[in-house]
Amino acid sequence: MKILLNYFLVFFIALVLFGCEQNKKVKPNIVYILADDLGYGELGVFGQKHIETPNIDNLSKTGMLFTNHYSGAPVCAPARSVLMTGMHQGNTHIRANGEWSERGDVWSFQAMFDDPNLEGQRPLLDSILTVAKVLKDNGYKTGMVGKWGLGAPLTSSVPNKKGFDFFYGYNCQRQAHTLYPTHLWRNENRHILNNYIVNKNETLGDKDPYNQESYKKYNQSDYAPTLMHNEALSFIEQNKKNAFFLYYASPLPHLPLQAPEDWVKYYNEKFGDEEPYVGRSYYPNRTPRATYAAMISYLDEQVGEIIAKLKEIGQYENTLIIFTSDNGPSHVPQVDSEFFNSTGIFVNSRNTMKGSVNEGGIRVPMIASWPNEIEPGTSSNHISAFYDFFETALDVASIESPIQTDGISFYPELKGEKQKKHKYLYWEYPASGGLQAIRMGKWKGLKTNLFKGKSNLELYDLSNDLKELNDVSQNFPKIVIELENYLKEAHTTPYIKSFIIPSLE
Repeated sequence: MKILLNYFLVFFIALVLFGCEQNKKVKPNIVYILADDLGYGELGVFGQKHIETPNIDNLSKTGMLFTNHYSGAPVCAPARSVLMTGMHQGNTHIRANGEWSERGDVWSFQAMFDDPNLEGQRPLLDSILTVAKVLKDNGYKTGMVGKWGLGAPLTSSVPNKKGFDFFYGYNCQRQAHTLYPTHLWRNENRHILNNYIVNKNETLGDKDPYNQESYKKYNQSDYAPTLMHNEALSFIEQNKKNAFFLYYASPLPHLPLQAPEDWVKYYNEKFGDEEPYVGRSYYPNRTPRATYAAMISYLDEQVGEIIAKLKEIGQYENTLIIFTSDNGPSHVPQVDSEFFNSTGIFVNSRNTMKGSVNEGGIRVPMIASWPNEIEPGTSSNHISAFYDFFETALDVASIESPIQTDGISFYPELKGEKQKKHKYLYWEYPASGGLQAIRMGKWKGLKTNLFKGKSNLELYDLSNDLKELNDVSQNFPKIVIELENYLKEAHTTPYIKSFIIPSLE
């Protein structure tokens, strides 16, 4: 009898320990993959004809495609600020790509290498809470790889002090203007790479632009997207027994044109010969179309490897994966937006892509995949934005939000349940002449040239004018008045003076 009791005791203890281990993983993992300057039309599932993205496309087959999802801002840093804080551009701390140039020569790679104090963008205030910090405080292991852009090294606004247990990547978005940097950051320490400095604005000079050898110096040893990707896979592996949040902020396909040789060769054969880009704003490149496509397909390959790793550790079914882009595609000439139809159903033009609050600048592709939770192959026209992620992540993790954000959780939409809707979405941008935008249902309001003074509201009916070509403000004065009132309601005076648009004050 005593032996039986001992066996029973051992069995009972084993069950309890097993149960504790299982309970440790009750909360779902969250993987948020953020592409950089990827246009609404640059994925196969969103209509892309030239660039192959089978892994990302497959996410939509196993999950939900969002056709009405918006970035928080039309450029890098404020979009990330909106994402991390849950506050739209009328409230979030960082509202533009302010490069904090009063510190010194912040655009020199050499100067930044010599003095890390010159790296990075303006910091978030200590009082500002990020979604990563809330998740971490509630038992999640939090990791980030990629581009930060929300606080310089040696400030209190680096990833490790804003809620991330682990960080590997670019602290500074200017440093990400080369994919072969001299260093990346592992947590709060510099990781020196086997690369050398090449000035950002270098041209080909008198070298033969049709000779591939002329471009040799622009492809070096340590390719940052590969190094960061390997760290992401390692983070997942190390936390397979913990609930984790991975923020994967890839620098792809943001310029410069630098990509793995095998993918460039693949697209060079597919597209045929093309005219070279000899350099000016970014590094020269012999095959700009092939290289741009290669960058996106390499990102797609990495997404496939993330999924494979989740399956390998048995956490694929317990993981919400979100894939999106930080803003619209680049408008610079070495990215052939007409050839690729980068904005898809919107307008490909200098003034309607990245840096604008037109649809091509702020509406972004978004896919959410979560086996057994999201019905496969579904599509949603729910109007959502970056600042919804804060509330969504906490909703998914069954955590009560400790602050009032501007977001609304879209977790019910993922589950096929009744979804609360926004009264409106809001943007303001203290660059490109001063911009403001609002979306309310089918209506889109735009204001431009706000640095010149108050501006009349342009009004577009997106139900029949996705390209924003027909201003109907004269026909709907009541809608204009309503949107004008919401614009005033949404805006608060920025804490950082350089982000102030005087005509809004």
